[in-house]
Amino acid sequence: MLFLTEKLDGKEELIINGELMKKLLLLLILISSSAVYSQNRIEYFPDDLNIQPFTANILEPKLGFLFQTGKNELRMDIGNSMDIIKFTKDDSESFTFGADLFTYTLLRGESEFHFPVDAVDYLFGFNFGYKKSINENTEYGARLRISHISAHFVDGHFDGTANKWKDNRNPIVYSREFFELMPYYKINSLRFYAGITYLINVTPNTIGKDNYQLGFDYFYNEKVFDVFTPFAAYDLKLGNTGKITPNHSLMLGIKFGKINGKGFSVYYNYYSGKSIHGEYYDVDK
Repeated sequence: MLFLTEKLDGKEELIINGELMKKLLLLLILISSSAVYSQNRIEYFPDDLNIQPFTANILEPKLGFLFQTGKNELRMDIGNSMDIIKFTKDDSESFTFGADLFTYTLLRGESEFHFPVDAVDYLFGFNFGYKKSINENTEYGARLRISHISAHFVDGHFDGTANKWKDNRNPIVYSREFFELMPYYKINSLRFYAGITYLINVTPNTIGKDNYQLGFDYFYNEKVFDVFTPFAAYDLKLGNTGKITPNHSLMLGIKFGKINGKGFSVYYNYYSGKSIHGEYYDVDK
């Protein structure tokens, strides 16, 4: 149509060119929209977590054992956190919605390879993550949890011969629902964080509803011998069991696998403070 100018006067030619411009403009809008969409994407069940667990924080998803030196106690964790939906904007900003479900148990060793369960705690809930990359070495973000924890004594805490609970410590009702907000700032392989936990509901009601927390973790940014990555982490939590109590957790170890992804770790963990198990919430460890 554009080349049939010999049959058209100037006015008609201008109208035809105007129609062509409209088509070109529409095409440019479609191309631009496709470019914008390509920079913003939604992913379901991504492989790795948007916000990696805070290493020395006690309430993080783990699968494994922790042996306590000097005492006949063993902690076994069975748990997982996963991101269900991840929205990425411009490859530098991401939002996630996920779920948490895990247990942490207290076991005792006996002869013939028996490990009776003394106490068990259950945590389940949802989490929201936000991460913003400033450049390839710096990022910041936050994780918000909405969770429930309940705690229970198990048959390993019962003395069948004497027909009573061990240590004269009977079961109590322990549960809590809470919000936990944990913002962080990361530069290279060093991440600092601080947070607050607010208990919406808690039993026993003598427990305070506010907890405060800060810490860091550091992963050496290159694998040693292309096999493992050394790391160090520290967490301070100011718990409220009727009075403010500091809880210290220090970890030194090595991780096999991805630094910011799947793998397994071997580490030493120093912990000082109140027991993490709800049935022993007022006992020093």
